[in-house]
Order: sequence, then structure tokens, then C-alpha cells
Amino acid sequence: MSLAVGIVGLPNVGKSTLFNALTKKQQAAAENYPFCTIEPNTAVVEVADPRLEKLAEIVHPQQIIRATVDFTDIAGLVKGASKGEGLGNKFLANIRECDAILHVVRCFENDDIIHVQEGGNKSAPIDPVGDAEVIETELVLADMEQLQKRYDKIRKEAQAKPQMRPEAEACAALLKHLEEGRSVRSFPRKDGDPILQVLKELHFLTDKPVIFCANVADDNVTGDGNPHVEALREYAAKQGSELVVICAQMEADLAGLSDAEAKEFLESYGLSESSLDRTIKLAYHTLGLASYLTAGPKEVRAWTFRRGWKAPRCAGVIHTDFEKGFIRAQVVSFDDYVKYGGESGARAAGALRPEGKEYEMKDGDVVEFMFN
Repeated sequence: MSLAVGIVGLPNVGKSTLFNALTKKQQAAAENYPFCTIEPNTAVVEVADPRLEKLAEIVHPQQIIRATVDFTDIAGLVKGASKGEGLGNKFLANIRECDAILHVVRCFENDDIIHVQEGGNKSAPIDPVGDAEVIETELVLADMEQLQKRYDKIRKEAQAKPQMRPEAEACAALLKHLEEGRSVRSFPRKDGDPILQVLKELHFLTDKPVIFCANVADDNVTGDGNPHVEALREYAAKQGSELVVICAQMEADLAGLSDAEAKEFLESYGLSESSLDRTIKLAYHTLGLASYLTAGPKEVRAWTFRRGWKAPRCAGVIHTDFEKGFIRAQVVSFDDYVKYGGESGARAAGALRPEGKEYEMKDGDVVEFMFN
């Protein structure tokens, strides 16, 4: 399975610069004018996982295959996007296809960059919370429009079919919730609620997990003491969302360096990892994702699964036949695999164990599936 993250924000906040940095591919225009990104740019990015190198040192595979994340750079939204302003609904549809949203917000001063939110007034003060609210409001309005259509249809049907009334009532309640300016993700729900089917079918924009990205200047890469970052952090917390601090320009500078040069560059800023690694880890955490590992002479590989999945479903990530014909999984923790020098050593030490259909896979499990 692959994770798709949509990068959104107002024009000129650094989305395309961040995209170029994250993907290490200069695929997106990064010019200082609105709507320079016309088509959504998508790139597949490998997930850094040092555990794979450790396994490779033991089994000497032909190749290492990492888990991946799809990043999509979506054109800058503006106030009125839900009604077609700017590039409008076309890009709201692009967001709908993503699993999570990375909401980039400008948290640095630069008089040479137009602040679209203030009608292009270069001297306008930076307002990260106000900028974030513009995007969030447009997504709520788009969800309201979509839900209203569903509600109008269901309400008519419910007049003749009493069994449709619970769904109609649930839609009405959610519509009221949205009209108050609140997101779908904050709407209470439990197993068996009639609203669950509606949520599953309509893929509401504000039901997706959001990670707020504070884009800072290269003289303040950690964001410490930055009042714009603190204001955005407080706003994100109220939304129940995570925040990551990124200097998109610094990451763009990193893009052309070798791994050794990049490591030295980061250390000069007092950083141990890149924004890419931090962002992906946060995206994994936000979506409840983890990786199990396989190791053999052909390849060492990371496979993405959702926390809570049991062994057969995880086996199905490799191939559907593995899930259908699942017999058992031979499992050893990553730490034990390394400690005992591989599968045979782990087996001799009693650390390799058979697990059945009810086993809940753990992050870092090194696995071999037995199937019929």
C-alpha cells in the first residue's frame, strides 16, 4: 500500500519549493506569482528506514526496496476556491484523492514575496493563523456543498422509505456541524452510526488528517522563538492536528548534495535528520501506519501496513494469494534478528516464533509468511 499526501496552502507560501526539496526532483515550478502550479505534480518518495541497511549487512541481498510515499503538489487555493475562485474546484478534487493533507503556512518575513491573502500587498503583516483559516474554511464550504446534495436526495427518499430516515437525520446533524465552521473530522461518531456510510462514500476533505507545516526562514530553521510558529502550533493543537517546522529553502539546497554532504550540512544547523524524514514519520504516525520487514538473498524490503492489522491482512500487502492461503507467519523482532545475526541464529535462540491468524503485526517485525 502507498500513502498519498497532498501539499496545500495559499499561493506563495513555499509549497512548490517544499515539493522540490522533498522529492529531490525539480518537477514543480517555484515562481513568485499566484497559480504557477497549474497541474498537480506527483512524485514517489522513498521512506528513509535505517533498519533496512542493518538487515542488508546480515543477508547481503541483491537490492533494498523501501516503503514509499506519494507527494502531490496542489495549486495554491484562495478565498472563494469552493465557489470556483482562482483555480477552484479542480484542485479540491485533487485533494479528495489524498489520504492526508500537508498544509503549508508561511511563517517567515520577506518583503519581496507577495502575500496573496492581502490582495498582493507586499507590506502586509504575516498572519499564519488567518492564512490557515482561509484554506480550512474553503474545505469546509466544499464539504457543505457536497453534503447538501446528498442530504436533499436522501431527505426526499426518506419520505417514502422510513428506513432511510436515520441517514437523513445524520446528514442533517453533520450539515449543522459544518455550518458552524467545524470540520468533519471533529464530528462525533461510533460503530453502527448511519453517518459512517456517508463518510465512506463522499471522502470529505475535512475528514482527512491534517499536518500543519510551518515554513520558516533559513536563519531560524528550528522555529524556536518564532511567534508565527507558536501561533500556528496553538491553532493546530485546537484542531487536533500535528505541526512540523520546515525550512523549504534549506531543504531545496540539500536536494543536490550527496548523503555525506547532506549529513554534514544538517549538522551545521544542529539537525540530525531532514524535513523529509520528519514529515514522513509524522505522516505515518498521523495515519496509524507502520512497516514490517522481509529479508532474503533477493531483497530486503519494507512493507507498509495499518497498525492493528492482523497477520493475514498484512500478508495480503505482498500478494492477495498470501492472505487467501495464509497458514502462519514466522516472526522475529528486528532487534532480535540483528542481535542473533539473522534467521538461523534467531531460531537457535528461540527468538523466531510461529504466529497464527490472530497475531497483530508490530512495527519492525521481520516476517516470512507460510501460505497454501
